Amino acid sequence: MLSRVVVDLASGADLAQDIEIANDDKEVAYVAVAPFEIVAPGLPGERREAVVDPETGGLLVTPQRLILQPGERKTIRVAAIRPQGGVDRIFRVTIKPVAGPVSAPVTALKLLVGYDVLVIQRPASPVARIVPTRDASSLTLRNDGNTNAELFDGKVCADAAPTSCRPLPSRRLYAGQTWSQPLAVKGKVTYQVAAGASSHLETF
Repeated sequence: MLSRVVVDLASGADLAQDIEIANDDKEVAYVAVAPFEIVAPGLPGERREAVVDPETGGLLVTPQRLILQPGERKTIRVAAIRPQGGVDRIFRVTIKPVAGPVSAPVTALKLLVGYDVLVIQRPASPVARIVPTRDASSLTLRNDGNTNAELFDGKVCADAAPTSCRPLPSRRLYAGQTWSQPLAVKGKVTYQVAAGASSHLETF
């Protein structure tokens, strides 16, 4: 189990944060940790590149191998070691158990569950600018800012009555990314838009 699955490195004071990992099983857990940078996140050319050298890749994750006894908790440190740039840097840190010895009198299956932690290094002056485009049956949102935004609690309302509202899906919209979705009814669309620790309501 992990204490968090999103690490938001939003300012100079937050460029190193910890993830607590716990072994709630009755067996010893062997865990491998591997960082990757996500290049062109959310765009057609998105790709994942392994961070082999922290100094070159800009992200230090330590330790990268752990052994946890049953009930034991340990800490994984995630630190950005390059200065903030003009746009987000997006990373994924894979934290997964490694299979230990399996012994059983018959054929056995051992199920292992890992995590892909999202790590965001935001620019020094982050701005998420969501630009809408609408037609008769759909809404397109484009992020023209320099940092990603999380859109949640979305709804479209045909009129002022709450019963006319329909929920809309949530989405993390990266800088430069465009997202289109159909609208079940014609009317006002609202979303809570969060960029880091702050959020506000926007109407489209």
